[in-house]
Amino acid sequence: MMEVWYIVLSAIAVILVAFVAIILVRTALFRPKTKKSVPDEPVSFDGDAAIAALQQLIRCKTVSYYDHTLEDDGEFEKLIALLPRLYPEVCRICTLTRLPDRGLLFCWKGKKHDAPSVMMAHYDVVPVEESNWQKPPFEGLIEEGVLWGRGALDTKVTFNAVLSAANSLIAQGFEPAEDIYFAFSGGEEVNGAGAVHIVDWFAERGITPALVVDEGGAVVEKVFPGVKEPCGLIGIAEKGMMNLTLSVESQGGHASAPKPHTPIGTLSAAVCAVENSPFPMHVTKPAAEMFDTLGRHSTFLYRMIFANLWLFRGVLDMICKKSGGEMNALMRTTVAFTQACGSAAPNVIPPSASVTANMRLNPQDTVDSALARIRKTVGNDRIKLTLGSHMNPSPISETDCPAFDKVASAVTGTWKGCIVSPYLMVQCSDSRHYGRISNHVYRFSAMDLTAEERATIHGNNERVRLDCAKRAVEFYIRLMKQC
Repeated sequence: MMEVWYIVLSAIAVILVAFVAIILVRTALFRPKTKKSVPDEPVSFDGDAAIAALQQLIRCKTVSYYDHTLEDDGEFEKLIALLPRLYPEVCRICTLTRLPDRGLLFCWKGKKHDAPSVMMAHYDVVPVEESNWQKPPFEGLIEEGVLWGRGALDTKVTFNAVLSAANSLIAQGFEPAEDIYFAFSGGEEVNGAGAVHIVDWFAERGITPALVVDEGGAVVEKVFPGVKEPCGLIGIAEKGMMNLTLSVESQGGHASAPKPHTPIGTLSAAVCAVENSPFPMHVTKPAAEMFDTLGRHSTFLYRMIFANLWLFRGVLDMICKKSGGEMNALMRTTVAFTQACGSAAPNVIPPSASVTANMRLNPQDTVDSALARIRKTVGNDRIKLTLGSHMNPSPISETDCPAFDKVASAVTGTWKGCIVSPYLMVQCSDSRHYGRISNHVYRFSAMDLTAEERATIHGNNERVRLDCAKRAVEFYIRLMKQC
């Protein structure tokens, strides 16, 4: 009998050793891939002129509002009227088509017209609380190598970079191999239809872009566990979005004699139920390719996890749930309760109470599936669910293709030593509309940004370093030379 147990235990030991060996071998082999060679060609342009142009753009108060009566149309027209002076070569060579809802579409004709590229930006900005700013938000003030102003990052810097790059190349006599379009909208911040009209224009003419580049990722540091090098993140898809309101009706009444569960108490239980039951983790293509790229540059422990997700998937899920933040948002549909409404007086039980959640949908989910899951999690027929503005996740673009390689090459050519990786954009952009006419839509804001700088987007004291704004121009010159 002892001999049998010895054989069994020996077999288990051999299996465990082999199991551990497989994990360690897979981890050891999970090393950075060989980088593709990138031409190290110098780029020349008038950096001071590019900065001066960006200053002029920032001085236009192109603030968009959901209530359009608050907008100043004159400021939008002022910006458009500046373009021939700021970018004379572009306006001399390229045709401009103005489309409804402040859509601007420049066409730079190439030698051929079979595989056009589209380079996007928006020239509207979000409102500001000027009293909270250290510098005036619309003066384009430069101090100590930094340009201050609303839109300095989102996205007048890329609007300027695209046109400054084209202006420089045209002046140098460059002619693109294929047509290049510059597509700008003046209402992106309020989900305006400018970009929709531009995509309709392409669709009506049967034009299928071979490459589309819009705002999105950037060159950032400390965004992936265990990776010390700067990472150039190129979004190949973006999450969907839905606003969902949970509401409860009651008879109201005086707060001195409440029933066991008030409307707010009922909603609180629902909020806790939703927050305690996160949506399941899905390793979609953007996440899988990001793990396969950046995970190879991480520390041994994280390389072990990402090289063996078949075993450590649960560990990764637990890390994401506990940490929250960007890594968690990459992996699942998120729910953030952002608004609440109850009684108008502290001693009155509200006849109606509500909470609203802003949800960002993982590519594996849809508006309908997310709504069904919330309804099941809440499990209370008294609670009414009302769907507000919403959109499904965008299609996922290809990465093993010349289009992605062009963007990646421009990134690594501009930011030496940068690790380029696909990723999933958790915000929404105008580029989502292009998914119906192209599967080569990429989201990259051509800047190297710190966490502090990223925090000023839509916040106070938005600003950009002058060298960063100039590198944005360099990026687009490198990209356009490949188009």
